Amino acid sequence: MTASTPIRLSVALVTRNRPKQLRRTLESLAAQSVQPAEVVIADDSNPEYAAEVRAIAEESGHRHLEGPRRGLYANRNAAALACTGTHIRTMDDDHTFPPGHFAQCFKAVEQDPSAIWTCGEEGHLHGQRHYFSARANQLHPSGVGIGISNPDNNWGIADGSTIYPREIFDRGLRFAEAFTYGSSYLEFGALLYHHGWISRCIPDAYVEHHYEEATITRQAPASVVYASLCYNLRFHPSPVRLLYHLIPALFHSPSLFGELQELLRLMRARWDR
Repeated sequence: MTASTPIRLSVALVTRNRPKQLRRTLESLAAQSVQPAEVVIADDSNPEYAAEVRAIAEESGHRHLEGPRRGLYANRNAAALACTGTHIRTMDDDHTFPPGHFAQCFKAVEQDPSAIWTCGEEGHLHGQRHYFSARANQLHPSGVGIGISNPDNNWGIADGSTIYPREIFDRGLRFAEAFTYGSSYLEFGALLYHHGWISRCIPDAYVEHHYEEATITRQAPASVVYASLCYNLRFHPSPVRLLYHLIPALFHSPSLFGELQELLRLMRARWDR
């Protein structure tokens, strides 16, 4: 897009089996002083929830899309590809927003339309404020996230609260769909940085994440090893550093030995083109 192209911010909202939470998210979004150009709701719900989720989307005047039901990141891709705006904002069905949040987002995108923009997060558990992180994380060589030191030049991704230029998806770049959860979203940030897109942090912007116990206890060791392979073999190559992180990971999850060949194949398919 050119500097004179008007900004149209689409929301790519993913949901699964949580109609009450989805309604809360949409009500919080509707209360913002600045509104997105469109909201696309990609619904991966089981049949017993699907009708209610569709009704909530239609009552709110938003587009409802049946998700692919192949996991979170396949659903994120489906939602993003259905958007028509110049920029695509990811969103989850367990988020709410402090006043002025979307005004901050628009201001950031107008400042630098070519950048990827990320938000911080305030975590709520059982209705109580549990933590606050002013910035997103970026991929660490170990395959997990690490705090961002340079807010204006990084490869950070906030999984459910990042704004992408649509050009990224138009060029065929996608979230890795081989993983339903885990570090693959952080790998996506490193991959985009590798292709020339810089992530920046929106100053003072954060979402309110109303998460469940399962969110912080579930594990995705294959996703972590995959992200570490990508970092240490392609992003910032160092086989020695890879072994430093890989050996302990394989020791704790021996079953990953059998998955290494497929993880390497996936890495090559995404990074060697």
